[in-house]
Amino acid sequence: MENREISQAVIGRLPRYFRYLGELKDEGVERISSQELSDIMQVTASQIRQDFNNFGGFGQQGYGYKVEYLYEEIGKILGLDRTHNLIIIGAGNLGQALANYMNFERRGFLFKGIFDKNPALWGRKIRNMEIKPMEEMEAFVREKGIDIAVLTIPKGSAVEVAEKLVANGIRGIWNFAHVDLPVPDKIQVENVHLSDSLMKLAYNINQYEHREH
Repeated sequence: MENREISQAVIGRLPRYFRYLGELKDEGVERISSQELSDIMQVTASQIRQDFNNFGGFGQQGYGYKVEYLYEEIGKILGLDRTHNLIIIGAGNLGQALANYMNFERRGFLFKGIFDKNPALWGRKIRNMEIKPMEEMEAFVREKGIDIAVLTIPKGSAVEVAEKLVANGIRGIWNFAHVDLPVPDKIQVENVHLSDSLMKLAYNINQYEHREH
């Protein structure tokens, strides 16, 4: 595939394609047309074809898509054909919930450690993984080849922690702290604002109610 800029909107739809195709594969579906996929996903068949054409197409006119092949190819585009070593910074409720979410490992995201500054949590186990002091984080990142850090800490300390992670070779940050992280361009950051998502839901409820009246 030639090097060209793919829009964030297209990239944002890829995990959803991957999820639906995985379900179809598990159900034993071998082939699917863009129209059939459209009916399932509520995305137009034209949009699906345009999205896939960004990566070479994957199908033949009038022949449809081989589900397993398409699933595997989208997985490769998403980088899921390799494993990613992951740590969680912040062992509060959200950090512990994420650590216990097994589906990440089925996708190749390997949970390697969890860190917190609260001494009362040190040594407590989450899925046989001991919560470690923050002082051990930097050496751990270097020695274990950690490439993704999940930040579930207050925004007041997130920037400082992110700087330490970058200095020790982290490649990506999944950021649940409500603050923008000033990191180099080579560091990929995915910001997750749970309250933003909830407010978007409230907006859509409000708009629907207005249309009904």
